[in-house]
Amino acid sequence: MPVSRPSLTSAVLLMLVAVLLFALMDAGLKLLSAQYPPLQVAALRGLSSLPLVSIWVLATVPAASLLRVHWPLHLLRGALGIAMMAGFVYGLRTMPLTTAYAITFVAPLLVTAMAGPLLKERVGAGRWTAIVIGLAGVLVILRPTGEGMLTTGGLAILVAAICYALGAVTVRMLAQRDSTQALVFWFIVLLSLGAWLLALPAWKPLQASHGWIIAGVGVSGSLAQVALTEAFRRGEASLIAPLEYTALVWGVILDVALWSVLPDGVTWIGAGIIVASGLYLLRREKVHVEAEHP
Repeated sequence: MPVSRPSLTSAVLLMLVAVLLFALMDAGLKLLSAQYPPLQVAALRGLSSLPLVSIWVLATVPAASLLRVHWPLHLLRGALGIAMMAGFVYGLRTMPLTTAYAITFVAPLLVTAMAGPLLKERVGAGRWTAIVIGLAGVLVILRPTGEGMLTTGGLAILVAAICYALGAVTVRMLAQRDSTQALVFWFIVLLSLGAWLLALPAWKPLQASHGWIIAGVGVSGSLAQVALTEAFRRGEASLIAPLEYTALVWGVILDVALWSVLPDGVTWIGAGIIVASGLYLLRREKVHVEAEHP
């Protein structure tokens, strides 16, 4: 059955929603990171989402279809997901959301660089220019001395960003052959099982007062994963990935609301550069698509 041409507008909207939901989930992970080891928090992220994801998947596709997937890439994505979550949670213990997000903004550049050789996508000079300008904004936030990058937490966040970029490329490859349901289901299952097994030796008893945080992580994480997977299915990875920049806005709001941390003037300048580059990229792509499809 032929597949209709992906909708640019729906891909953009889905990615924006996914980024907001992931920001809410990350706030919950930061709250939990102060009480539990990183691998345990990563396991809780997966386990809290698994019931909701399972209900959605079994209600929309036959269970047998979940077994007919490209296993090597799913296993690779699961391993990348465990490393990404553990590294990100470890970094969140020592820095605000906004700083963590600033470091992870290297991911769109990495996705763009990988999209050419691995996905055979055309990455033009305009996209490269916008991404590089956005990266310059990240460097402004980190300061010329590399502040935030040379700490253990900063390096852990950087490793998480690399794993995210590889995972995003893997999603794009899997989306050509497997269903959205299979991608979301096996990611959550592999993340839950793998992180749980690795976390068992240092597992801490859960506190009842943290139940609402864990539930919030589960709901927001489930919805975000579905939106993210569908966004990468409908749009090119090199276009969708830069929308991660909008996480900075939500990071600032959550940092102020939950931890009373307000970014300084230099951070605002860097954020302005990043947002401007992202808007330029989207505007340029819209003009390009309209020219091709009057």
